[in-house]
Amino acid sequence: MTATTEVRTTEAAKPRLRRGRSLRVSPGLLAALPVLIFLALAFAAPLLAVFGYSFMPEGTFDFTFPPTFENYLAVFSGSYYISFAKSLGLALVTVVLLMVICWPIAYGMAKLFGRWANLMTLAIIIPLFVSENIRLFGWMLFLIKGGVFLGGLKAWLGFDGESILYDVPAIVLGLVYVYLPFTLFPMVLGISMVSREVTEAAFDMGASRWQVFREIELPLATPGILIGGLLTFILSLGSLAESKILGGQAVIMIADEIETAFTFGQNWPLGSALSVILILFSGTLVLTLLSWVDLDRILGRGGND
Repeated sequence: MTATTEVRTTEAAKPRLRRGRSLRVSPGLLAALPVLIFLALAFAAPLLAVFGYSFMPEGTFDFTFPPTFENYLAVFSGSYYISFAKSLGLALVTVVLLMVICWPIAYGMAKLFGRWANLMTLAIIIPLFVSENIRLFGWMLFLIKGGVFLGGLKAWLGFDGESILYDVPAIVLGLVYVYLPFTLFPMVLGISMVSREVTEAAFDMGASRWQVFREIELPLATPGILIGGLLTFILSLGSLAESKILGGQAVIMIADEIETAFTFGQNWPLGSALSVILILFSGTLVLTLLSWVDLDRILGRGGND
């Protein structure tokens, strides 16, 4: 074989090598493949099924064609907006209360408590190992008339008050109690990102405590605060047990309407339509707010510019 022939053979093999390299799958994609398959089966597939059912006729328990928009028309023409508005209002109230309650606790855990912060973290986490329903039933026994709280006050002080159980304050109390960790821990993360040197420099320059809080601590801790508030809002918006156990159906929330449609009403398409509307609202809110947050900075993945 001549040298010219060898050169031509080598040049002809180059495209084949390039094509072989282009078909090679990256190791990162192969490593992520099990997770992607799991998410597709456990997350995307059920959502697609719910979305498909929302276009089925009433009383249908199998996919049929053609699709219909009657379920969405029933949602917007009915009184379901009342349940949605009540759920939205309770979720907003819960977020505001938890922001006020959690800020001093989070600030202490991030800046002041030192080694005691771990003990406080453990004390907050331990109740999460108990079922939410069991904890809410404990609150019911505590708040019910003649129960632990009012019964104790009557026995010791002769005070016979009215219980807040089965009313809106009890629902708010349950929401605040259950979702406190979801606001607190992201807030601790956000506050811990505020450098002590920055605040000390502001004090040295004559800034007041309020100015330091308003212009330094709050803006720098905003990513953690925003994520905590977002988690709490989404979870509160779709909550069910608090209104049933502590509220006694005093407030019919949107999750109650969805459960009723799927169970007692046996109207899966209507329940699916309500679920799709709730998912779209929550998803739009999440994507909008997360676009304002630098997740790389929070997770410590920011590059050096």
